[in-house]
Amino acid sequence: MLTTERYETVIVGGGQAGLAVGYHLRRRGREFVILESNDRVGDSWRKRWPTLRLYSPARVDGLPGMKFPAPPWSFPTTNEMADYLEAYAERFELPVRTSTSVDGVERNGDSYVVSAAGHRFEAENVVVATGVFQHERPVIPDFAVELDPGIRQLHSADYRSPEQLQKGPVLVVGAAHSGGDIAYEVARAGYETVLSGPDTGQVPFDIEGPLAPFMFRVLGFVWTRVATVSTPVGRNMKAKLRGHGGPALRVKRADLEEAGVERVHERTVGVERGRPVLADGRVLDVANVVWCTGFRNDYGWIRLPLPLEPDGYPDQRHGVVASLPGLYFVGLPFLHSFASMLILGAGRDGKRVARHIAARRVKTRAPSGVEQVAEAAAS
Repeated sequence: MLTTERYETVIVGGGQAGLAVGYHLRRRGREFVILESNDRVGDSWRKRWPTLRLYSPARVDGLPGMKFPAPPWSFPTTNEMADYLEAYAERFELPVRTSTSVDGVERNGDSYVVSAAGHRFEAENVVVATGVFQHERPVIPDFAVELDPGIRQLHSADYRSPEQLQKGPVLVVGAAHSGGDIAYEVARAGYETVLSGPDTGQVPFDIEGPLAPFMFRVLGFVWTRVATVSTPVGRNMKAKLRGHGGPALRVKRADLEEAGVERVHERTVGVERGRPVLADGRVLDVANVVWCTGFRNDYGWIRLPLPLEPDGYPDQRHGVVASLPGLYFVGLPFLHSFASMLILGAGRDGKRVARHIAARRVKTRAPSGVEQVAEAAAS
C-alpha cells in the first residue's frame, strides 16, 4: 500500500530557495509541503568543507522576514548558515518533511504526481528547489579513470579538508572561486600545489576590506536589477557564469602566489603514464587530484518533456515553465539575475513564484488529505 497525499503545491528541496517560496506561500495562505532529502534542514550546507565561509556578508544573508543573527558585515560559516535555515523553518512553521528524497515527478492530467521515499504526492504545482547540488552529478573528465590508482582523487563536492589528502604534490583542476579556495587551503597546509585552468577573473576589491560595505551595496543593486536576463550585460554574464564558473571572490591571485600555489592557465587534458597532462604537454607528477570542475544537470527524475536551454538548464522565465503549467524552478544560477544563486536573490525569486502560484487558476479538486491506495493503482 502507498500513501497518497494531496496538496496545492509540492516544493522539492528545503534549502534557502525552497524555504523562501514556502514563506511567501504561507503568507498568502496557500497549501503546500516541502520535501527535503537530508535528515535536517540545512544539511546541504553542513556537508560542505567546514572552513568555507559565505562570500556575502550577514547583512544580505537573511531570508524574508528574518535577519541573519550575526554582525552585519561578518561572513557566516556554512554551519551557521545551516543552523539559520533550520531556525527559519521552525520560526515560520514551514511544513518540511526531512529524509524524504524525491525520485520522480510525472504528469497526471492537469496535475502532477511526485514520488518520494515510498510516498505519493499529488499537486497542482511542483516547485523544483534542489539548487545546484541535489539531483546534479559532479563533473569529472572521462580520462580520470586512466590516472594511476595510487593517485588520490576527490571532487570538490567531497572535499572537506587537507587531511583527506595523502603525502605528496596536489593538482587542483578548475580555477573558479572554489578551485582557488581549495588550492589556497591545501598550499597553506604545506602541500606543493598546482592550480590548473583558465582565469575566470576576480572581483576588484577585498570582500572583507574597508571598502566592502560600500561595494556590496552597489553590487546588490547590480546583481538584482542590472545583471538580469533582460539586459545584454546580464545575458553575457549568464553565459560566462554557467559555462566557466564565477570569478575569484575571497582568495585572489596575490593570495595564491603568497601561499606558494603554482598557477598554470593550461587546462588538464589527459593522462600520460598514469599522470595528468596539461594542454602544453607538461606531465605533472602528483599524488592527489582535486577536481573543481563543477556539476552536470540531471533532470532525468522529472519524467516530463522538460524544455531545456542550450546550456542544459530548464527553459523558464522568472521560474515559470510556460509549456508545463504548474511547474516552477528556483535557486538556479541566473534563474533571472546574478543574485538568483545567492541568498540575496532567493527571497525575490521565491516571491515571484509564489505570486504566480496564487494567481493561477486551478480546476476544482478533491480536498487535501491522506488516503491509502493500492500500489498497483498508483503505478
